[in-house]
Amino acid sequence: MPYPTNELAQRLEGIIDAAIDGIITIDSKGLIETINPSAATQFGYTPEEVFGQNISMLMPEPHRTAHDGYIGRYLETKKARIIGIGREVMGRKKDGSLFPFQLAVSEVILNDRVIFTGIIHNLSTVKEAEAQLVELNEALEKKVEQRTNELEQAINRLLETNKKLAEREKELHASLAKERELNELKSRFVSLASHEFRTPLSTIMSSASLIGRYTQTEQQAQRSKHINRIKSSVNNLTGILNDFLSLSKIEEGKVQISNTAVSLTDLSNLVIDEVKGLLKEGQYFDLQLPTSDLVIQTDQRILKNILFNITSNAIKYSPAHKSILFSVGQNGNEVIFTIKDQGIGIPMEEQKYLFERFFRASNVETIQGTGLGLSIVKRYIEMLNGAITFSSSADDGTTFQVSLPV
Repeated sequence: MPYPTNELAQRLEGIIDAAIDGIITIDSKGLIETINPSAATQFGYTPEEVFGQNISMLMPEPHRTAHDGYIGRYLETKKARIIGIGREVMGRKKDGSLFPFQLAVSEVILNDRVIFTGIIHNLSTVKEAEAQLVELNEALEKKVEQRTNELEQAINRLLETNKKLAEREKELHASLAKERELNELKSRFVSLASHEFRTPLSTIMSSASLIGRYTQTEQQAQRSKHINRIKSSVNNLTGILNDFLSLSKIEEGKVQISNTAVSLTDLSNLVIDEVKGLLKEGQYFDLQLPTSDLVIQTDQRILKNILFNITSNAIKYSPAHKSILFSVGQNGNEVIFTIKDQGIGIPMEEQKYLFERFFRASNVETIQGTGLGLSIVKRYIEMLNGAITFSSSADDGTTFQVSLPV
C-alpha cells in the first residue's frame, strides 16, 4: 500500500528509502505492502515484483511453506518464534540463491490494522570474513605444527652435537689442560641448555594449547598474542641452537673457508634485510655505504654470520626509537665495518671478558642469550685474517669495528 501523504509520513518515507539496511512491511496475512530499495536490491527484485506477494517468496524451505503457521501462532499466542529481534536467518533471492541476514521484526498497530515491519541487516560480508578467519586459523595451526616438527629436529641435532662433544673429550685425555677445558665446556653447555630451553619450550606448549581454546571471532587478539609468543620463543631457540652448532663446528675444525668475490654493498643490504624483523618499535638503521661498491675475496657465508651476529646484538641491547649505525669503508688495504648502537653498553670493568665463551655482562641478565655469540664472531674473524675492536661505556652504547684485508 502507498505511504501516507502527510508531511511527517513523507519524511519517514525518505528516511526508510535511504536506509542501508533493508526494510519490509507485511500485513497479518503475510502479504508484502512496502519494501525499501535496499531490501529490493538484496533480494534481487524490483519493488513492483514483490508488492502484494506473500513474504514466503523471500524465504527458503522449510520456512517457505510454514510462514502462515508462524504468523498465525504469533497473533494467537503473542509468543515470538521466527518473529523476534536479532534472529539470524537465510533469505532467498530471485535467482534462487541464499544469503544470511540478521532479522528484527516488530508488530505495529496502524489504523486498527496489524502490520509487521522487518529490518534486514545483510551478513554476507561478515560470514565471508568469518570463513576467511577460520581458514587463517587452520593455516596457523599447520604452521605451529610445522615449527614444532622443526624444533624437534633441531633438538635431535643438538643431542647429536652433544654426543660428538663427549666423543671429542675422550680423544683428548692425553692433554690434561685440554681435558679440563672440555669438561668445563660440557658442564656449561648442559647447564645453559637446560636453563635456556625450559622457558621457551614451556611458552610454546602453553600458547599452542591456549590457541585451541580461542575459537570465536572476537578472540583474535588472544590468538595473535599467543602466536607472537610462539614465534618469539622459536626464534630464541633457533639462536641458541645456531650458537651451539657453530661452536661445535669450530671446536672440531669442521669450518672450511671458501673465498669468492663478494660485493660488500650487496652483502650489507642482505644482512640489513634479514635483521629488520628483529627491530623494536621505532628502531631504524643509519646505513652508510661507499658510493663505489667494494668487492673483496672472502668467505661470504662466514662474513654474513659475523655481521648478522653483531647487528642483531645492537638491536637486542638497544632501546626502542633509537638508530643503529651500519657503515662500510676502506682504509688502505683494509675494509672497515662499523656497527654502533645507543644501547646499555658494557661495564668498563667487564670489557676484558667480552670475547670469552659464556661471558655475559652483569647488566644483561634479564635479556636472553648464551654468551657464545661474540666468542664465535672473534674466531670467525680470525679465520678470515681480520680483526675486531670495540669501544663502549655503560648506558652510552657500543661501537664494534671489523677490519678485513681487501
